[in-house]
Amino acid sequence: MSVRERGARAPSAGARVATAAASAAVAPARHAAAGASVLLVDIGNTRIKWALWRNGRIGPVRAAAHAGWSRRDYERRIFGGGPGKLSRIIVASVAGARVDRLFAAAARKAAGTQPKFIATSRRAASVTTRYVDPWRLGVDRFVGAIAAHHLVGARAACVVNAGTTVTIDLIDAKGVHRGGAILPGPPLMVQSLLESTAGIERRAREPTPEHGRLRRAGQSRAGQSGRASDLFARSTKTAIRQGALHAVAAAVDRAVAEARKVLGVVPIVLLTGGGAAPLEPLIRSRHVGVADLVLRGVAAHAGLALRAGALARVASDAGLATR
Repeated sequence: MSVRERGARAPSAGARVATAAASAAVAPARHAAAGASVLLVDIGNTRIKWALWRNGRIGPVRAAAHAGWSRRDYERRIFGGGPGKLSRIIVASVAGARVDRLFAAAARKAAGTQPKFIATSRRAASVTTRYVDPWRLGVDRFVGAIAAHHLVGARAACVVNAGTTVTIDLIDAKGVHRGGAILPGPPLMVQSLLESTAGIERRAREPTPEHGRLRRAGQSRAGQSGRASDLFARSTKTAIRQGALHAVAAAVDRAVAEARKVLGVVPIVLLTGGGAAPLEPLIRSRHVGVADLVLRGVAAHAGLALRAGALARVASDAGLATR
């Protein structure tokens, strides 16, 4: 029996902006009142990201690990800085029902606003998914696909969201989400390897010069692991980490090759997520980092316009011609 992705909601649970290069149809945008702000929130399995949308721009993105947070923690960390009057709070969450309840309670108490949690559907904001059961598609993947289509316009895109897990999703030039792949993120690969192989786990530990304490994989000292692009490591600890990173990067490049077979064109890779930085130098395919991709998708799903200037940088970084 298939397992529904976390954050996806069954239908019974309720429920373009474009660059100058885009030629796809643009859904009508609903504009918030002048001066009003909309809080955009992306709640992942490990981290929460949030930013304010105001007058067609997304402000600075803030992020934090939210494990163990209570309602008061969400109040203090998300709303304690005084975001000002909020007309709406729009959330894409894959963290589960308990976290969603805590966040909603915090939003109601601190901001007096009931947040709207986005649910995946067959079609929204000019993007259609071919998932057999759309509600099984994680909402972060869905809004990521929406953001990608709005950013690159009439081109194919491959969205790589690196977090606890790594998701790879293909969106064609017409805004059709063709499907994707899910694999463990590098830290999860390392953890699984250490927990399942006593010999490797033992070799991955090493005494430090100070106090004789032991280090494990992922806790490398400066200068010991070599360049980030080195695959052939000189210690077990580094070999584990490099193996995991190169495995994910290779999967991304393979996905691009497979996409070319399916679509007849090479998609642009949009890289996002908290684990994107160490992967970026290892990916050989043409790619560009978009740290706030999911939040852009949340805004687009909500019908919020983004100024063209906010999108031009991404187009430029990706080498996309505009006209």
